Amino acid sequence: MTATPTRPLIAVDVGNSRIKLGWFEHALASDFPLPDRTLRLTLDALDWTELDDWLGGVAPAELDWRLGSVNRAAQSRLIDLLRERGAIANTMLLAAGDLPLRVDLPLPDMVGVDRLLDAVAANRLRPADRAAVVVDLGTAITVDLVSADGAFQGGAILPGLMTSAKALNQFTDMLPLLAELDGAPNALGKSTLEAMRSGLFWGAVGGIRELVARYTEQLAAQPVVIVAGGSSHVVADLLGNDARHEPHLTLAGIALAARGADERSV
Repeated sequence: MTATPTRPLIAVDVGNSRIKLGWFEHALASDFPLPDRTLRLTLDALDWTELDDWLGGVAPAELDWRLGSVNRAAQSRLIDLLRERGAIANTMLLAAGDLPLRVDLPLPDMVGVDRLLDAVAANRLRPADRAAVVVDLGTAITVDLVSADGAFQGGAILPGLMTSAKALNQFTDMLPLLAELDGAPNALGKSTLEAMRSGLFWGAVGGIRELVARYTEQLAAQPVVIVAGGSSHVVADLLGNDARHEPHLTLAGIALAARGADERSV
């Protein structure tokens, strides 16, 4: 295990719609590190205006920055900002080979690093003798399997709720663009908007349930289901008693990768 860092860690999850940052004052202090505070930025708000306030006067060069990114344009903008503030020497963009995780796929570097970071964190949460299904709801919904011996096995990628909502609006003449979905809608929609909300939400939940069931058929025991991302607290409640909501799963995976220790998945 690496020595305790002298600088706080800033874990950065660079997604396709948002950037989420987590401040870890003592990333080695617990088996499953959680951020002391977080910040969400939209991609068009990626500058130092909110970041400076959130950092509370601490210079970026006094912090360690670890980035997990699935958005090359946004990651480049962020790295340029860090370079401007003299923090580039303390910045690392994480890839599959940097993670304490075995990836049982032919091309590990072609897997979204967010999925792998979720798996790193999931290995800290699941019982040692049980597999985990990791569900992350974002611009895309990913449903991935981590085996009972801690290896990433792959999974499925579905369009996210708002991605599907935008597609319905863009590729039809009359369907409106829905706002964010926050809660489980009535399955029986009494208007076009209600029917759209029902189809998007319950279609996604049904797809996730079916994938969990298919994965479970291949396993010796019921897996733990870990749910992260937008609306994850609502979806977790609908997936049974073995499902748990972990809103900071990817950030925890970044912190675990940064400290280079996940003995169960090596």
